[in-house]
Amino acid sequence: MKTLDELSHELLEDPDVKREYDAMEPEFSIARELVRARAAAGLTQTELAIRMGTTQSVVARMESGARIPSWRSIERFAKALGGRAGVHIELHPAG
Repeated sequence: MKTLDELSHELLEDPDVKREYDAMEPEFSIARELVRARAAAGLTQTELAIRMGTTQSVVARMESGARIPSWRSIERFAKALGGRAGVHIELHPAG
């Protein structure tokens, strides 16, 4: 049986799969940041959901990377952590 890393590596060798995976990077990036912030605050999804006035499944969906959450949801998430949301724009050198 293959490990998850082995299977991921094998799948990403397919150019079509790699292209689709790369196209989802914005969703993955937001999901990673949400998970990182919640973990840094030392909260479970359930604890954060209570602070947000929502359910654990809503927090799980926000952190899944399946789709980009609304800006309003991101702000509620950040506020429930005692923080604030912001935007970071990274410019790449021309060339």
